[in-house]
Amino acid sequence: MGRSRGRYKVGRPPVCDRSWVSATGAFESNGGAAVSTARTPVAAPWAAAVDPHSRVLVIDDEQRNLDLMGRILERAGYTRVTLFTDPEAALRQLPDLAADLIVLDLHMPGIDGFEVLRRLRTALPGDDLLPRLVVTADATTETRRDALALGAHDFLTKPIDVTEVVLRVANLLRTRMLHLGLRASNDRLEEQVRARTRQLEDAHRDVTRRLALVGEYRDGGTGEHVERVAELAEALALAAGMPADRAAVLGQAALLHDIGKVAVPDAILLKAGPLLAAELAVIRTHPSIGAHILSGSRSPVLQLAEQIARTHHERWDGQGYPAGLEGEQIPLAGRLVGIVDVYDSLSSVRPYKAAWPRERVVSHLLGERGRQFDPALLDTFLASPAATGS
Repeated sequence: MGRSRGRYKVGRPPVCDRSWVSATGAFESNGGAAVSTARTPVAAPWAAAVDPHSRVLVIDDEQRNLDLMGRILERAGYTRVTLFTDPEAALRQLPDLAADLIVLDLHMPGIDGFEVLRRLRTALPGDDLLPRLVVTADATTETRRDALALGAHDFLTKPIDVTEVVLRVANLLRTRMLHLGLRASNDRLEEQVRARTRQLEDAHRDVTRRLALVGEYRDGGTGEHVERVAELAEALALAAGMPADRAAVLGQAALLHDIGKVAVPDAILLKAGPLLAAELAVIRTHPSIGAHILSGSRSPVLQLAEQIARTHHERWDGQGYPAGLEGEQIPLAGRLVGIVDVYDSLSSVRPYKAAWPRERVVSHLLGERGRQFDPALLDTFLASPAATGS
């Protein structure tokens, strides 16, 4: 690659190569240097819409051809042109150059233009439209077809016409600008959608918590029990290997595990003494009532909440309610919430009992291992910081 001179990489002074520049071009030979015959840069009237700071990368094994192309682009107003005689170096530096257009000679020793196109197609993301302008003296249909198949977007045929160079470069850069503008617009729209989704999710969580509070206040609580159950359920789900996004949904759904208690009369729900058999039967309707309240929703959170409400009083040994499910017939979410609900209920003051010390709570849970609770999940929970107090 040539050394730096002016605003682009060049080698020795540019020489007019008649295999590159046609007799009708804007440059002519004058003592070995390419000199402009025009007083103003060659440009189409609409080319002003193209950003002159667009990054143009030119690859050709002939230094004099690179110098000439650099002069043409500089005279056309482009200020960020990088020239390479080594295709390998160009490909290595491509990620850092952030090119907007590649001008590429096809026939080069070693790695030719076809191989460069092939590597570009592999290296670039599928949604990145980086125009490739091929310069070649080989105007055969087969060459053009092969280059197009490898990702070329346009052609310049040697000897090149300077006006045609400027027009084709401007056209491809305009395409690049439109592509980048569309991608930026799509990114903004996606961010707006994400922001709106976050707002809806926040609103959904808020409504869920407020609905959970309705059931908790009916049970004589302050809402802290359902919040703790939600936090413990999410933590246990993570400890059991559930992905974080699913565990977060489960934690939110667990807030509504006892929503069915809104249908239980206060005289039963808040009774301080032991329940009669008939009263116990009423209490045992709350899982089915809660599931009915939550049924029919298209929300993943409420769908899972329905499952939890229905199954968190099922038992591992099949002696639970309302359906008498056994073992892994009980959905994982129901088994998880069943453990942490009992843990927090025993650890807290309730209308019908004082709070138990942690040692007594743990002893009770171990006594129900393999009976009321999934033994593997219980072991995971009791080893967790929430149960150990660490």
